[in-house]
Amino acid sequence: TLIKDFSFGLFAWQWFLLIAVALWLYCVIDILRHNFTQNNKLIWLLAVIFLPLLGSILYLILGRKQRLKSNVN
Repeated sequence: TLIKDFSFGLFAWQWFLLIAVALWLYCVIDILRHNFTQNNKLIWLLAVIFLPLLGSILYLILGRKQRLKSNVN
């Protein structure tokens, strides 16, 4: 009966949400651990918090390049 009640759509959404939350958490921790130029740290943190999936993807593509190379906390 367990196989009959299995919903692949629900399973796919659960994995999507799990990956999205893990990506969001990784980005927030990464932003807080590194130094940025000017107010970029605050801007990226707000972008990731208020636009979780889009902000996280944009941070990984664009924001990681703006980190300062030294002074990792």
